[in-house]
Amino acid sequence: MARTRVKICGITRPEEARLAAAAGADAIGLVFHPQSPRAVSPEGAAAICAALPPFVTAVGLFVDPGREHVERTLAACPLDLLQFHGGEGPDFCAAFGRRYLKAVRVDSDTDVAAAAARYGADRLLLDAFVPGLAGGTGRTFNWSLIPADLAPRVVLAGGLDPDNVGEAVRAVGPYAVDVSSGVEERPGVKSAARVEAFMQGVRNADRG
Repeated sequence: MARTRVKICGITRPEEARLAAAAGADAIGLVFHPQSPRAVSPEGAAAICAALPPFVTAVGLFVDPGREHVERTLAACPLDLLQFHGGEGPDFCAAFGRRYLKAVRVDSDTDVAAAAARYGADRLLLDAFVPGLAGGTGRTFNWSLIPADLAPRVVLAGGLDPDNVGEAVRAVGPYAVDVSSGVEERPGVKSAARVEAFMQGVRNADRG
């Protein structure tokens, strides 16, 4: 049986990292975008990573960063995977010798197949397009815009929560799902009950 992977993004405290891991998350996301209410410093992120058990991936999220910002963060924090959530080009994304995700914000005019062809990313993260916002908006998008042959490479984000993640998994069949605001009590503070419910929704969908 195929298993949908889960990333809990916007982790801001070590106890939230432990909570996500205990619930069965495959990865956590650490936000290095200063404008986000979920932003963490490289030093804070290092403490969060130290709280993770083995086999849980630490993903660092950047939005149009300077090269030095990424390099300083990597020097301070043991990230396993990078995620670029802005207008970064393929050469920039590949410049750090790390595997990476490239986020694409999807609206009715987005050519998802062309975006996938442009980037050599490990996976393409698809999020909802909201003008002026890089992510974490709590908005969904039209999942039918995702070509079926690309679904196994897709990390599906955008407005997912415990109530709709099962429907999303069944409709798209993505490699993974990514959630942030959908499992929060308030911006930057995760709810243990909502994380557990989200994980259960994914497991139920995987079972059919």
